[in-house]
Amino acid sequence: MNNGVITLSDDRGDHVNAVVRGSGTSFFWAMRLLPRKKREAMFGIYAFCREVDDIADGPDSVEEKKLQLGQWCGEIERLYGDQPRNLVTQALQRPVEEFGLRKEDFRAVIDGMEMDAGDGIRIKDVDELYLYCDRVACAVGRLSCRVFGLDDDKGVELSYALGQALQLTNILRDIAEDAERDRLYIPGDLLKAHDVTETDLAGIFKNPGFARACDVLAGTAENRFAQAEAIIATCERDKIRPAIMMMEVYRQILVKLTRRGWQNIYLPVGISKLAKLWIALRFGFL
Repeated sequence: MNNGVITLSDDRGDHVNAVVRGSGTSFFWAMRLLPRKKREAMFGIYAFCREVDDIADGPDSVEEKKLQLGQWCGEIERLYGDQPRNLVTQALQRPVEEFGLRKEDFRAVIDGMEMDAGDGIRIKDVDELYLYCDRVACAVGRLSCRVFGLDDDKGVELSYALGQALQLTNILRDIAEDAERDRLYIPGDLLKAHDVTETDLAGIFKNPGFARACDVLAGTAENRFAQAEAIIATCERDKIRPAIMMMEVYRQILVKLTRRGWQNIYLPVGISKLAKLWIALRFGFL
């Protein structure tokens, strides 16, 4: 088949395709540009991330979420023991072997989802924020870079820079949405450094220091995008087109967020479908 979907001939491929398509991800078109085996691997990785993320963001109790995530830890062990039971991990068997995907990176993603599964999430300090970014974004980058075919050193460097850039942008974009779930990912030590001492979210958002703290994170994200761009310039462009497309989409979102400012966090920021199409054409084919 050449329609950009997984070509596995059984329920594994159907399930993974359904998860990826149903997610509405902006990166479906980026992933489908890859050669078949790499595309199948990326779809499998994305489906795994979607499954565990849905648990963390779901309506179940914290105890039930941790139980389900624990079951996924067991499933990853079975994946590397050649006895997976889940359709997603079954679809990942071949990519694990072909691309040397590492167990610790899948486990890191689950650990990140466990951080998301709690009630009233507050990030204590910048170190905890970077740990969170490593688990939910950089680990996915490390898996992806192995599929893209980058050498380990360059793959780790790119995953660190681009993973942080993407996740920090996500955090800054989703402040209002996260607040509805009593979540705040702006680290406490950064808020305190800007004289934000309130404990309730409404008070935090009204404090002028909150905007200054967000500016610091935005600046860090900008630096990480610049680092990622420099690393990408040393790579074979055809290998990492999906990473380039992701970088360009999120970089534009960060620019729009910075222009909007942090006093208007309830004003949504995004990229139009036409802009995404242009990015896909420009960086996916040219």
